[in-house]
Amino acid sequence: MGHVDWDQLPLSRATTARRAERRTEPEIVRAVLAEPGTLVVLVHRKRLAVVPGEGPERLLALVPAAEVADVADAAAHSPETRPTWLYLGADDDRAYVACILPDAAGADELGLEGVAPVSAADAVVARHTWGSLRELGAQLTTRDVGLATEAVALAAWHAAHPRCPRCGEPTEPVDGGWVRRCSNDGSDHYPRTDPAVIMAVLDEDDRMLLGHAAQWPANRFSTLAGYVEPGEPLEAAVRREVLEEVGIVVGGVEYRGSQPWPFPASLMLGFVAHAQTRDIQVDGVEVTDARWFTRTEMLRAVESGDLGLPSRASIARALIEDWYGGELPGA
Repeated sequence: MGHVDWDQLPLSRATTARRAERRTEPEIVRAVLAEPGTLVVLVHRKRLAVVPGEGPERLLALVPAAEVADVADAAAHSPETRPTWLYLGADDDRAYVACILPDAAGADELGLEGVAPVSAADAVVARHTWGSLRELGAQLTTRDVGLATEAVALAAWHAAHPRCPRCGEPTEPVDGGWVRRCSNDGSDHYPRTDPAVIMAVLDEDDRMLLGHAAQWPANRFSTLAGYVEPGEPLEAAVRREVLEEVGIVVGGVEYRGSQPWPFPASLMLGFVAHAQTRDIQVDGVEVTDARWFTRTEMLRAVESGDLGLPSRASIARALIEDWYGGELPGA
């Protein structure tokens, strides 16, 4: 163990200060858009605008405020086509905001090729290349991945909470997009994060247990994971999930690190779990197969294509390669 820098997991990297004290300033997004040098992160249908190209490093297509001035004109939009604006923070040189473009924008992406853009948001979608954070997280620069993770997480929260949980009336974003306020009773509602444990299960021979989820391709395996239940300590969640999913009894549990996983709202808390039993009994619902691997067996299976590992953006990959002692091929 010891290959991974747990402070630098792909989606945990960030250099921009969130500057939470500014969120309650009047019209904070409008004020920041008027500041020199402000850059905008574009989000559309859970994807991010990126600079076109391939390679080991990718960049967000951060745009100046002037490029999205038409989109920022709230009066020009109905509630269904109005973008959502988020204040993301600032570094030493500039401030950053995110613009969540409405799902309805981008007629060409709905199979209507040849349809001319009919709104400012359509035009923005048409002139940019888009990619998912799940695919690009390990390739983005430290600044960009921090902004992207923050923006995607907030975008998912806004999409899931258009109405007040108390009275069912519509809510509106306030405080730079960090609060939704009920239009009827005035109650404020805040973003939520769902804690989930993810664990590298090791036996007494230092073999690693990987499981196959029912909905995955046949050769894909990963570490076990599950949500923390109300009133449950993290270590107990690790032991419960492993026992439920594969019938293995876990003793010692060691914390390794955490990473946001905004698909839509998880915080993944990584552990090493030491198994006290070895006989596998999968639950057949969430996990349909599980296997113990030595390091040699894992490498051989990956190289032959018999084993597909999780992406490099995930903490699951970090847990596996930390145990392995280096990078494994494939993603």
